[in-house]
Amino acid sequence: MQAALGRARWALRVCRAAPRPRRLGPGSPPAPRCWSCGSPLPGAEGPPRFCPGCQALQPPAPRPDLFRLMDCDRSFRIDAQRLQRRFRSLQRAVHPDRFGQRPLKEQYYSEQHSSLINKAYQTLLNPLSRGLYLLELNGVEPAQETDSDADSAFLMEIMEINEKLAEPKNEDSLEEIETLIKDDLQEAKKLLAKMKYFANLEDKLKKKKIPS
Repeated sequence: MQAALGRARWALRVCRAAPRPRRLGPGSPPAPRCWSCGSPLPGAEGPPRFCPGCQALQPPAPRPDLFRLMDCDRSFRIDAQRLQRRFRSLQRAVHPDRFGQRPLKEQYYSEQHSSLINKAYQTLLNPLSRGLYLLELNGVEPAQETDSDADSAFLMEIMEINEKLAEPKNEDSLEEIETLIKDDLQEAKKLLAKMKYFANLEDKLKKKKIPS
């Protein structure tokens, strides 16, 4: 009973925050409906959706925006504590343990949501994966190690660090590597910050080129 009331409260909060369904014109795709009772669903991407009619958990979106899912701005800088609170809130709502007595389809959707939320949290929490995901969202494919245009000096540096790490433990060497990595990470953060500005400029350029 308590679990059902909890799902109902979450569904109510989601529905209040979601935009109202738009009126569909001729040729528009049909509005999404609940898999369980057929009720129309709010057309909002973001938090897990519960049917406003029967409170059944709906499947996750095929390619959700992880920043939007975790209620974060699309930026390299994030509030880690806010991200953690969002993660815990979402997991409480969709954790598989809460759906043990629900239909098998809903249990499956719960597992999908839980896995997606874990992925989103880990992706945005880690600076490297967060930066790579920002690149992906902006249509920029990071260079692979096998790319012919890769920075050869950078690859040599990585190889030397790997060789040092393979050697017997040496505190002085480890401190040197740690300092070097921290410096490189700071440079990477600066490059990602520049990328954000260039992405904004690219968007403005595309809008200018669109014929009015």
